[in-house]
Parts: sequence; structure tokens; C-alpha cells
Amino acid sequence: MKPQELSRRQSKYTARSVPQGERVATSAMIASLDAEGRDTIAAPFGHALVDIAKTREDIVGLTADLSKYTDLHVFAKAYPDRFYQMGMAEAVMISAAAGLAREGFTPFATTYAVFASRRAYDFIIMAIAEENLPVKIVCALPGLTTGYGPSHQATEDLAIMRGMPNLTIIDPCDAVEIDQATRAIADTPGPVYMRLLRGQVPNVLGEYGYRFQPGRAQMIRDGRDVLFVSSGLMTMRTLDAAKALQKDGVDCAVLHVPTIKPLDADTIIAEASKGGRLVVTAENHSVTGGLGEAVAATLMRAGVQVPFRQIGLPDAFLDAGALPTLHDQYGISVSAVKAAVKSWL
Repeated sequence: MKPQELSRRQSKYTARSVPQGERVATSAMIASLDAEGRDTIAAPFGHALVDIAKTREDIVGLTADLSKYTDLHVFAKAYPDRFYQMGMAEAVMISAAAGLAREGFTPFATTYAVFASRRAYDFIIMAIAEENLPVKIVCALPGLTTGYGPSHQATEDLAIMRGMPNLTIIDPCDAVEIDQATRAIADTPGPVYMRLLRGQVPNVLGEYGYRFQPGRAQMIRDGRDVLFVSSGLMTMRTLDAAKALQKDGVDCAVLHVPTIKPLDADTIIAEASKGGRLVVTAENHSVTGGLGEAVAATLMRAGVQVPFRQIGLPDAFLDAGALPTLHDQYGISVSAVKAAVKSWL
């Protein structure tokens, strides 16, 4: 059966189409990332997926009752016959995505990161990863990007997913990278887990002429005193902290690592081996099991001995509250990053 044939078949799981002319907006109920005065781009994931689908009939979208909160509502409006609303049933969504992949589709399945990593893990590993199927799992609210408390804060998702064979893991920084990474993972063989910043997403990397390359870490700015190795929204923070530290005479490099697995060990080792710099990993994730420990293990295995520190969320269940307050409290705000580095030098 051809992908285009199955996509037009109706089932009890087929999405409710958006009525013509109805306004589709992202709810303000979910806390959004503070843009810190920057230009923003609305729903970069949803718009990128729509653009890809114009020339690829194999692209389909699934969600576990969270289309507005993962920006998949943009795709649903453009391609209602290729959109599947699975209800609050992540395991069912993942199983359906696996079935669609077996029939020749490239499914993009969206939910919150806590639900994919915690609730649906066994289904992902057994139905998708073991079979190396091209299912793209795109998850909003990674790390501490909501103030709603530990039920929605995916502070350990990378630790959970890193141990899964065959799985590519992407943690993009901003709207520019989300757009580019979405297009790249559509062509990536096998399953992908991608963290997602949604809604009005800051545009940060555009001013650096950045181009996402799967599996590659990239130096955004160089510096002689400190080497930040960061991913996701923490690359925004390390770039801002580097500018602030420059005024205090501290020269910081920022190595952005959007692909958590497979990790670009060669680039990380080469940059850390240049010597004379404090290596500081920074991630919107628990200090347990994420980028920091992956980088530390990479350097240790290579015999690279450097002064090393981690910036990340504590190994704990976090509080609920306003995001700026929580980011200060848990050490991932720009001011907290700057203070930490100065204390270590």
C-alpha cells in the first residue's frame, strides 16, 4: 500500500480537521521561554514540517492531544488528511507511528518530553528503535521550560533516552536551528528524539550564520579562557554570559552541541585539548546522565585532562513557579552562569 493511499483512509483515530477560516492559536496556558528582548519566530517546527510536506507525501503528523502545545496544529491545518489525533494515549500514538513507518511513511509524533520519555519508553524501544524505523519523536517542554512543576518538567529525558540503541537525539538551540533540524531529521535514517522549544521561539543563531549539521558540534564563538560546551537553550545563555564576561576580561568560547547522540567526540576532544581553558558544560537538563556526563566520559576515555565543571539542573524534583525565578534558583540563568564561571576561575 502506498503512503498516499493510507493517509486518506479514515479510522477512529483520524484527526478532527480544522474548520475553514478558524483561527488556530497556541494557548498561553503553557509557560513560554523568555525571549529576552530578541526577535522571535512563531512555531518554527510546525511551519518547517508544512514546508517539507509540500513535496513529500510520506510525511504525517501524530499527537497525543497536544497539537497546539507542540506547534503541530500548524501542520494539522495545512494537511488535515495527514494528521492523526491519538488522544491522551502516548503508547497508542507511538505504536501507530511505528505501524505507519512500516507502511512507508515518515511519522512525526509529538507530545511533551515527560510523556514520551517516561510513559512511552518501552513502546519506543520495542516498536521503533529495535526495528530502526524512521519515526521522529518531537517533544515540547524539555528540561525547565515550564513552571508547572515536576509532572511536566522533563529534567531527565536525555538520561532516559541516551541508553536506547539506534536513537538519534537532538537538542536545538533556537528557532533557526529548529527549522533546520526538522528538515534534516526528515531525511535521517532511523528514529529521532528531538527536544522542542515551541510558540514564539527566539532567533539567536541567525546572526552567526549558523547551519545545523546532524552529528556535528560547532564553534559559535572562540575564546582563550573558558570553553562552554552547551546544547539547547543553554547555548543562548552561554552566548549571553560570554558577552557579559568579556566586559570583565574573561574570554569565553561557545561550542554548541545540538546532537547529543551520536556525540561529536572528535570536535569536543579537539577543542578541549587546546589547553589553558576551563571546560564548562551547560545544559537544560539534570547534571545526571545528560550532556555534561557524556562530555566528561568522552574526555576521560580520550585521556584529556582539563579543569572541568558542569552547569545544569540538580538531581532533584524541582519547584513550580515563574521561569525566570526558577532559572535563577537552579543556576541556568545568564546571571547565574556568569557568577558560576567567575567563582571557578
